[in-house]
Amino acid sequence: MAKCEICDKSVRTGHRISINRSQVSRRANRTWKPNVKKTKIIENGTVKSINICTRCLRSNKVTRAI
Repeated sequence: MAKCEICDKSVRTGHRISINRSQVSRRANRTWKPNVKKTKIIENGTVKSINICTRCLRSNKVTRAI
């Protein structure tokens, strides 16, 4: 399962609701998956590979190893 190791963002579940039909009768289960990438980061002077979501990457919560 995809999960960010920084913010613990993971798969969310809910209902897909049909627009054309009644909302009571037309529902289907669906999942929303986070955009998680496996990246190398620098932590305490060592290079480590973790799963991190793109929102955490963009907000500079970790330093990437290049």
